[in-house]
Amino acid sequence: MSNSAPHDNFGFETLWTDGLARTGRLITPHGVVDTPAFVAVGTRAAVKSLDPDDLRAADQAVIFANTYHLYLRPGADVVSDLGGLHRFMGWDRPIMTDSGGFQVFSLGAGLEHGVGKVAPMFPGEAAVRRTVAGKALMKVDEEGVSFKSHLDGSDHRLTPESSIEIQRKLGADIVLAFDECTSPLHDHVYTRQAMERTHRWAQRSLDAFERSGPQHGGHQALYGITQGGWFEDLRRESTAAIAAMPFDGIAIGGSLGRTKEDMAAVLAWSIPMLPESRPRHLLGIGEIPDIFMAVERGIDTFDCVSPTRMARNAGLIARTLDGRFLPRQRINMRNSCYARDPKPVVEDCPCALCTNFSRAYLHHLFRSKELLAHRLATLHNLTQMNRLMASIRSALVEGSLPTLRESWLGSDLRPD
Repeated sequence: MSNSAPHDNFGFETLWTDGLARTGRLITPHGVVDTPAFVAVGTRAAVKSLDPDDLRAADQAVIFANTYHLYLRPGADVVSDLGGLHRFMGWDRPIMTDSGGFQVFSLGAGLEHGVGKVAPMFPGEAAVRRTVAGKALMKVDEEGVSFKSHLDGSDHRLTPESSIEIQRKLGADIVLAFDECTSPLHDHVYTRQAMERTHRWAQRSLDAFERSGPQHGGHQALYGITQGGWFEDLRRESTAAIAAMPFDGIAIGGSLGRTKEDMAAVLAWSIPMLPESRPRHLLGIGEIPDIFMAVERGIDTFDCVSPTRMARNAGLIARTLDGRFLPRQRINMRNSCYARDPKPVVEDCPCALCTNFSRAYLHHLFRSKELLAHRLATLHNLTQMNRLMASIRSALVEGSLPTLRESWLGSDLRPD
């Protein structure tokens, strides 16, 4: 992240391009983000186990908070009365918030189809389905979505207008239009219906955004979201429709298909149709093979819970281990082979874990269920992600991205 002085307005500038891939600068009231960039997920106004100083130590430039969860608890009015998200959580760098659409989806089709937050994102690649279908806890109509809280079963409703109102109160630098997310198991007919509704909701989100204003100082930017599932005609139609609207940036959301090959196709259909002058965000994707694929196709930012969730489950990001290539880019620190290993997890990593502690100590913390394990592992994984992004930016400019990609993924460059 470039630690230049905050700006009054939002902007994006491209610094270098090669085909679709590019580097740039995302300018926000809370600082400038060098792109491509990884966005860490802080669902409830916190990246699990870390405080803001930890995030800055990991060189985290921007985080992603969750409108749905913050609306339910502690409530948008509480956050607003306490000065907005930045002051509430003590974070002085940029924040993005989602619209709540994906979380509402997870209460509906996500439960019915067993996909998304409650199961593999790409069901075609799951050897075993880890959940079974359940009863939907929400209902979609033209005006919005009615749903039951996952906390206490109470009834709630979100509309494009209320989603924008909540996000204005939260005070994020970048907010997202309200959309209807679809499942990879939805057919073409329903996916079209949801896409067209998303387009109408996009216009209503824009109108609500224009009628309101930032409540905590500084400009807020609004991103539109493209939908259309894994159907080429719908993706192209949605991309054209959202790109024609005066959004500050564009996010690619919804179902990205049943496999990662489908996701690559969705990006190939979408990115060339997007205006070069606006930033592009890929929602919910952030594993290392996917990052290389997305960057090469022109994505500027992406958010994902994978690095932090993996850390809490003893998965440590690494390219190699003692000179041995790691095809899945991770180490399982619960493995007994680390019980007496005095070496740092990654010997050239500057994070607090690798500079101060051994593999044996982290192994002990996880086996003992000590909470410090979560903090140290999460610090490591975010440090590794942000070092990778800096390497990608440099490699793009130097023309060495294929070499960097092979050093991480090996000679087989297909998605892992």
